[in-house]
Amino acid sequence: MAGDEPSCRIELYTGDRAELAALFRLADDSEPAIAAYRERGDVLVAHDDAGAIIGHVQMIGPELKSLAVLEPWRGVGLGRALARVGIAHARGRGEPRIVVSTAAADTRLLRFYQQLGFRLTHIERDVFTPSAGYPADLHVDGIRILDRVWAALEVA
Repeated sequence: MAGDEPSCRIELYTGDRAELAALFRLADDSEPAIAAYRERGDVLVAHDDAGAIIGHVQMIGPELKSLAVLEPWRGVGLGRALARVGIAHARGRGEPRIVVSTAAADTRLLRFYQQLGFRLTHIERDVFTPSAGYPADLHVDGIRILDRVWAALEVA
C-alpha cells in the first residue's frame, strides 16, 4: 500500500455475502436496494492482521456499487485503498470507465470520490425515498437525502 494507506490484505471475497450484511448496511440504508444488488458483481474485502473483515468494495461491471469500512478503521485511508483496488479490479476486467453514485447531500463522499479522480456527470432526483426502502427522515449534515449524484472516472 502507499504510505498514506493502512497495511492490510485486500482480496476477492468468495464466501456467503450474507456474512457481509453489516458492511452493506453501512453503505446503504435500504434493505430492498441491498437485496437487489448484494449477490451481483465482485466483492473485495479488507482483512486486519488477525484476519477479520474490516471493509469491502463491490464492483458490478463498471460500477463501484458499495464501499464500507468498519468504524475503528475509518479515517486511515482504508476506504481509499479499497476504492483503488476495486477500480484496478474493474480495469483488469477491461472496463475503460468506472462510475459511482452517492447521495447529493453527502458532501464528504462527493469530496472523497473527486479526490480519487471521479468527475460529476449527472443527478437523479428523488431516488432516496420511502418507496425505495429509505427512511423518510434520512439526513446527512442537516440536509435531507433525496437525490443521487453520479460520477465517472476514465481509467483507460
